[in-house]
Amino acid sequence: MLITCFIRYEIDPFQREAFRTYAEAWGRIIPRCGGHLVGYFLPSEGTNDEAWGLIAFDSLAAYEAYRARLRADSEGRANFEWAQQQRFIVRERRTFTEAVTGTLWRPAQPAAANAPEARP
Repeated sequence: MLITCFIRYEIDPFQREAFRTYAEAWGRIIPRCGGHLVGYFLPSEGTNDEAWGLIAFDSLAAYEAYRARLRADSEGRANFEWAQQQRFIVRERRTFTEAVTGTLWRPAQPAAANAPEARP
């Protein structure tokens, strides 16, 4: 069963670039520790204090093994510590979701295939 850790961050909107640096570091750390990094996302328009990180795992057991490797990873620990020192993350919430079979990574279809059929 594929699960995704959906992390919702409340960030200081005046420290957006600090969060970007933090997220870019996870781009190196997470795959090395065994997580399938879906991506980190900063606000673009609208709400300016909410960011997200999505990391997929084959199972909860795989997530637990990842967490153990992450705690032992010196770059991971340093990234956590830096975030705490800089205080650009106000709040962090984690939700674990299960992918619905047949819906994950479905490619877009050409526009004509999406158009409704003409009716007589």
